[in-house]
Amino acid sequence: MRNSRRSAVDPFIVMDVMEAARRAEEAGRHIIHMEVGQPGTPAPRGARAALARAMDKNALGYTVALGLPELRRRIARLYDEWYGVELDPARVIVTAGSSGAFLLAFTALFDTGEKVGIGAPGYPSYRQILRALDIAPVIIETAPENRYQPVPADLPDDLAGLMVASPANPSGTMLGREELAALIGWAHERGAALISDEIYHGIEYEKKAVTALEISDEVYVINSFSKYFSMTGWRVGWMVVPEDHVRIIERLAQNLFICPPHASQVAALAAIDCREELEANVAVYAENRRLMLEGLPRAGFTRIAPPDGAFYIYADVSEFTDNSAAFAAEILDEAGVAVTPGLDFDPVRGAHTLRFSYARSTEDIREGLRRLESFMAERKSG
Repeated sequence: MRNSRRSAVDPFIVMDVMEAARRAEEAGRHIIHMEVGQPGTPAPRGARAALARAMDKNALGYTVALGLPELRRRIARLYDEWYGVELDPARVIVTAGSSGAFLLAFTALFDTGEKVGIGAPGYPSYRQILRALDIAPVIIETAPENRYQPVPADLPDDLAGLMVASPANPSGTMLGREELAALIGWAHERGAALISDEIYHGIEYEKKAVTALEISDEVYVINSFSKYFSMTGWRVGWMVVPEDHVRIIERLAQNLFICPPHASQVAALAAIDCREELEANVAVYAENRRLMLEGLPRAGFTRIAPPDGAFYIYADVSEFTDNSAAFAAEILDEAGVAVTPGLDFDPVRGAHTLRFSYARSTEDIREGLRRLESFMAERKSG
């Protein structure tokens, strides 16, 4: 049967790594998961309890396209609590995960063939969703000295839009207020749209992440309940858009999604107030980060940008390999540790990098580091 050219997107390599790890576990091996970008914890207890109560009382049918009004109001209040930003709930749109928000944003903002800048290394689905929509992703090779974040000097003038992420995947680095303001100013001067991916906000270590909404209302901000709120599989996120874009997004959402999952919205509303449990999760990530920053160099992975947030470390492994996919497969096969090749995040330089996730239990992180140290010692002696 025929298929479209726009369907020819690259695979999401981390999902292939997850499948290889699953097969190894099915064969009886114990695998330490440092490949997957999701918390090892479930949705907060209060969120699960709220959904259980709702299932007894509510058919959980369609909601309005923009999401439950009470959830939109609570998200708006969160911006005041986290950043001191007063936000009109009408500008908050609940989505089917951040992926649904990216699809809505790209469709609303860009026409066929327009160019959108994406920092590399960066989340691979940005460029694949753009390609599937016949929008042209422009890969911006960021510098280690800029902690793998774009700066205005990196950017060509013919962009219709720019994607930024802070904390970023795969590096975990953040944009400070001045750096983010410079990129927003660059976009505004050229009439380009700026989209800020903030899905790892809440998972920060030494300083608070800056939201683009502290700087400008003329931006798109995308967030999710997947990471800080530990609700990856629930597929619920949100976006904040300028006032005059709300109806644009609403029309698209009505036709593309009808509405976000009702059950997930109920759980998300309750999750926002489960702060004690969520902060306990962040404390685990902080300890895991400390262990990784000590343990990876001991194993030989010394070329890293220490992460400000999220739960990843991105490592330059060019001294060990020029084929990160083969290297990751070797680590999985011989050490029983699943890690992600950098090709997912940077098609140019990713053959020389790996991403390590430390989102699992501290016990798993300790064991994974022990295995990596042993594997690298044996590899060096061999």
